[in-house]
Amino acid sequence: MTSRRLFLRMAGSTAAACAAGAALGCGPAERSRHRFALAVDVRRCLQAEGCRACIDACHHAHNVPNIPAAAHEVKWVWKEPFERTFAVDDPESVADAYRNRPVLVLCNHCDDPPCVRVCPTQATWKRDNGVVAIDEHRCIGCRYCVAACPYGSRSFNWIDPRPFLAAPLSDYPARARGVVEKCNLCEERLAVGRPPACVQACPEQAMLFGDAMDQNSEIRQRLRGQYSIRRKPELGTRPQVFYLL
Repeated sequence: MTSRRLFLRMAGSTAAACAAGAALGCGPAERSRHRFALAVDVRRCLQAEGCRACIDACHHAHNVPNIPAAAHEVKWVWKEPFERTFAVDDPESVADAYRNRPVLVLCNHCDDPPCVRVCPTQATWKRDNGVVAIDEHRCIGCRYCVAACPYGSRSFNWIDPRPFLAAPLSDYPARARGVVEKCNLCEERLAVGRPPACVQACPEQAMLFGDAMDQNSEIRQRLRGQYSIRRKPELGTRPQVFYLL
């Protein structure tokens, strides 16, 4: 796993790069030296059948409500069958190890996120480190981003979520009715040198997180040495969540 020291160094150098880029009038791609990415080792994840450690850690850290009604469900991290996750045309072509097995899904923090392009209030935007952020206070509830996201990674608060929060609450601000929310890659933890809650909580160490632009990082080395796939790559959004097979 990426160490606290490395996270702090990356955060500091990213801030310096952004400041220099702003002075020079450079675009985001030019002034950023880092690109956070996440990888899920699917086989290792499946070893712990029924495990929800990463989901529970994420939802507790961000006060995600547990609403029983499916029509009003709010989720940041969840699981979908392999065939649905990767839109497999022929389920019989899927290896037995993966067929009908649950795969972890979340916001893909795309390099070219369609949700950002359609937001009329800039309530969602892409940071220089690649994190697709969202400010629920600026969200007007138009749900354009929900429609634009091809991965179903955003939830809309149709009802007041606060009565469905589990105690004890974390320090992360609770949301209100009428706004969209999603995984933010734990940017509040990254800011203080901590890895995402889901990565830290995984008992199988099936999740990797780090700087994909650092050729010496663990995640880059794993992506070089092991076959991986991404969700709907044909759409050109360039997801930064990878699945190691």
